[in-house]
Parts: sequence; C-alpha cells; structure tokens
Amino acid sequence: MKKISLLLLSAVLVSSCVSKKEFAALQAEKESTETELRTVKTNLQKCLIEKEKEDTKLFALQEQVKSLQEDKKSALKQVENLTVLTQSSSDNIKTVISQLSEKDKYINGIRKAMTQKDSINLAIKYHLTRNLTEGIQDKDIEVNVEKTVVFISISDKLLFKSGSYNVTDNAYTVLEKIAKVIKDQPQMEVMIEGHTDPTPIKRDLIQDNWDLSALRATSITRILQYKFGVKPERLIAAGRSQYVPVVENNSPENMAKNRRTKIIIMPKLNQFFDLLEQDAK
Repeated sequence: MKKISLLLLSAVLVSSCVSKKEFAALQAEKESTETELRTVKTNLQKCLIEKEKEDTKLFALQEQVKSLQEDKKSALKQVENLTVLTQSSSDNIKTVISQLSEKDKYINGIRKAMTQKDSINLAIKYHLTRNLTEGIQDKDIEVNVEKTVVFISISDKLLFKSGSYNVTDNAYTVLEKIAKVIKDQPQMEVMIEGHTDPTPIKRDLIQDNWDLSALRATSITRILQYKFGVKPERLIAAGRSQYVPVVENNSPENMAKNRRTKIIIMPKLNQFFDLLEQDAK
C-alpha cells in the first residue's frame, strides 16, 4: 500500500513538470506570434502610407495629363483660328506692305530731289561767289543759299546812280557774270527784285519808291535778256519798294544796306514736282 502511494505521488509530480514545460513553450510561442503580429502591423501601416503617397502622385499625374490635353485642344483651336485669319487677311497685309513701299519710294524721291536741288544751288553759289567777288568788295555783293533758292544781293551803288534806274558801267561786268551762271542752269527761274529805302522820291516817270524799285528791276531784266541772252520766259521783274528792309532805316549806313537789288535763282516748281512724281513711280 505504501508502495502504491509513492508511485501515485511520483506520477503526479511527473505530470506537473511536463505541463510547466509546455506552458513555457506555449508562452514563448505566444510572445513570438505577438512580436510577428506587431511587425506585420507596422509593415502594413508603412504600406498603407506608401500607397497613399503613390495615390497622390497618380492623381497629380492624371490632373497634369488632363491639363495637357486641354492645352493641346486650345493650341489646336488657336492654330485653326490663326490659319483662318492668315488666309483671310493675307491680301490686306500685302496691300499694306505695298502702300508702305510706295510711301518709302515717294519719301526717297523727295529726299533725292531735294538733294539734287541743294547740290545745284551750292554749285551756283560757289561759282557766283568765286566769279562775282573777284575785284569787287564783299560788302557790295552777298550770295546766300536758303533751302532750294540762291539769293544774290547787290548794293545799289554798284548798279545805279542815286535816285535813278539807269545802270552804271560797272553794273555790266557784274550782270555778265550773273548771266553766265544763269544760262548754265536752264532748269532754274530768275526773279529780279528792286528794294529802296523810305526816302520819298518823285521825278519824271517816278511817282514814288514803288516806281523806282520796279523800274530798277525791269532795267536789270532787260540787260539780262537783250545784252546777255537770258531767255525772257525765265525772268521775273518785281518791285518791293521800301517795305522789305534787311535792317532798320535808322542811319545812313542802314539805309544804304536797304537800297539793293536781289537776284533770286530758284527751281521751276513744275519741273521740281515732275521730278518727284518720276522718282515716286
């Protein structure tokens, strides 16, 4: 009996030891499983975060694609509109370009004509200054160029006696030189202007300074025509009396400056405009 009791006690003790080992094993397995589970959850969370990022990128790319597609449609529409506009307005553009070209030609024609006239006038001034001032004081003859006109101003003491419209002997020398220059420029017209001071005058055939200035102009005109062969259709005689002074008539010296004859060499307007029209074409 005593032996049986010992055996039972030994069996119980053995059974108790085996259960603890299994429990420890199960406990360890449980902890390992829990660790794996936590690891899986952590990886799952990371995957979900990465998926959200990729979804965001995908959405952005899809929106970009849509935007590019809309831009493409808009660009195609603009190209279509531009093509239609170009086709419909090409003739107008050509017309405008043609008009601008014609205007450029006209402007260049004006510049060319003005340059030609300026060159002619400068040449005339050079020859006149060189020829007329030879042996003559500069103060008696002045030659100037303004725009397209040459002005020759000659003191009355070089051409006329006081209060007279009859030319002096010295006048023929000066007028011969002027006539030579005039005949060398057949495309130019010539105006002879008589100018006086305001001193009143009244003589046979002379009622006042209007008469004196006009008679002096016609005297010079006749000499240029009849003695030196200038064609009369190129000549213009004009009297300006006392009303276009170069200085105030407040001294004998100034009054002497105002008593003068102007010979104006100028282009014929009809030839000038013919030249412009020819260049414009």
